[in-house]
Amino acid sequence: MKLITYRNRHLETRLGAVVGNLAIDLEKLGEVHGLTIPGSMLELIDASRSVLRRCAALIAETGDAWPLGVATPLENVKLLAPIPRPRKNIFGIGLNYVEHVAESSRSLDTSADLPKQPVVFSKPPTAVIGYGDAIQHDSKMTKQLDWEAELAVIIGKTATRIAESDAMSHVFGYCVLNDISARDCRRAGQWIFSKGQDTYAPMGPFIVTADEIPDPHNLEIWLTVNGVEKQKSNTRYMLFKIPHLIADISSGITLEPGDIIATGTPSGVGAGRTPQEWLRPGDVVELGVEGLGTLRNPVVAI
Repeated sequence: MKLITYRNRHLETRLGAVVGNLAIDLEKLGEVHGLTIPGSMLELIDASRSVLRRCAALIAETGDAWPLGVATPLENVKLLAPIPRPRKNIFGIGLNYVEHVAESSRSLDTSADLPKQPVVFSKPPTAVIGYGDAIQHDSKMTKQLDWEAELAVIIGKTATRIAESDAMSHVFGYCVLNDISARDCRRAGQWIFSKGQDTYAPMGPFIVTADEIPDPHNLEIWLTVNGVEKQKSNTRYMLFKIPHLIADISSGITLEPGDIIATGTPSGVGAGRTPQEWLRPGDVVELGVEGLGTLRNPVVAI
């Protein structure tokens, strides 16, 4: 199922599912059938998986006969980030594709040696924006605004000291995330200010539930700037796979429902190009992961 958070014509924030070119209001669909469906993405993730199955069954039973007020053309709604306000920081994974390790060592202050453990940083909830929202370019803050296409993992149930063999059972779904980075805002090797500024975590357009992505380690991933291809790879080239990431993080930090792990980016970032390239006001960044849709954001001066 493709799940969205959107704003309708009444400016109400709603939880929906994408069916064809329609946004289906899940809470209203439940009301028609006398069932209680959560009204937000985090509440849905918190609920038992039986609630998600109930939503899928209602959609299948309804077919094309949508009750009044339940279905709205996607072009008439404003897509928000699927989780507009995560409960805590996004877990970012640095240097998780071999070729990106190499390009980073040439242009940034990182080692050419492959990491022996996942490199974990974070992006605060205030960094999150949705499809079509503006990535802020503050020329007083950065001259080196960069892009990073990533597969994001959404945690579905609490994970504390989880074994790799059990890790995938804790995944709710997946979405696309752009790990925007101000390369000249790193501080003594620390990345959070570089990567955590406002608007630096575009995500969306929807969350695809885990049952629809049988192998998240074999998905094409790509990014363009103004229609020009900058990144093209496959998630099979991750250095540390998703079960390892979940096991590693949960060994010391409890992962909770709704937590987000951004699994790293392949090569092709602006800092690694010759000559280096940076995002400027007026640019448009598009990126996608196979089966998870396309995320599009303009860059705007502030």
